Amino acid sequence: MIALVMKTLTNPFFLKMETGARAAAATLGVDVVVRTAAQETSVEQQIVIVEDLVHEKVDAIVISPGDSVRLIPPLKEAQDAGIVVINIDNRLDPTYAEKLGLTDVPFISVDNEHGAYVSARRLAATATGPAEAVILEGIRSAANAEARRRGAVRAFTEAPHVTLIASETANWKIDEAFAVMGRLLERHPELDLVFAANDMMALGALERLAREGRTRVRVAGYDALDEAEEALRDGRLVATVDQRAARQGYLGIAHAVDRLAGKPVPETVMLDVLLVTRESLVP
Repeated sequence: MIALVMKTLTNPFFLKMETGARAAAATLGVDVVVRTAAQETSVEQQIVIVEDLVHEKVDAIVISPGDSVRLIPPLKEAQDAGIVVINIDNRLDPTYAEKLGLTDVPFISVDNEHGAYVSARRLAATATGPAEAVILEGIRSAANAEARRRGAVRAFTEAPHVTLIASETANWKIDEAFAVMGRLLERHPELDLVFAANDMMALGALERLAREGRTRVRVAGYDALDEAEEALRDGRLVATVDQRAARQGYLGIAHAVDRLAGKPVPETVMLDVLLVTRESLVP
């Protein structure tokens, strides 16, 4: 039995990941059980899930960790129990993992910094004059959130007319982004650009901007959710990034199967990200 452990199913990104994992299971003829926490911030719940899977003696755990550090101890327990561990999406902290002895864990993801960079760069290119920009960050203890923040900062810094005036976390959540966007608009009434580190936060920001009648503020996101593509088509969103969620899920299961069979698997697989804009969408 292979367990796919994800952060939540409230974000459609993880539904795509599950779809890919189940496709791999069907193709490869293995059983997969999916376990998720209630929300992307429910790290303690994800820890308990891993601990339960150790007690259930699953053969492998494919995990998208909600926190890059706090999941390492239970995953070390899993590995010590002979369970194969595969890390997808958000990288476990390599320094702390090495310190605790969690080694030889294959990683499958994308270059999150580059993905955020190309999305924020496209957003910055819409500014023909001086523009104020803000970043909506993910969970700050997650490596992918920090990488996306760095990428957006680099894009805005390189843009000659853009000034980055704030960077705040909304913890990947649509409702938190709605609230944070309201506070940012109060403090920065001349705000022009918003880069959100995932589409859920981008959608929350768009909802708040619409409520405030601030539709001239331009927004870019990350994840290529169906709802984000709809916002691209109607011009509310400038860009998003496809980070191949289904492919990550598929390869996670495939790597687990190979590892269980004693076959070699790559230490790291970095999938190409795809910038998605209104122009790139199929009519």
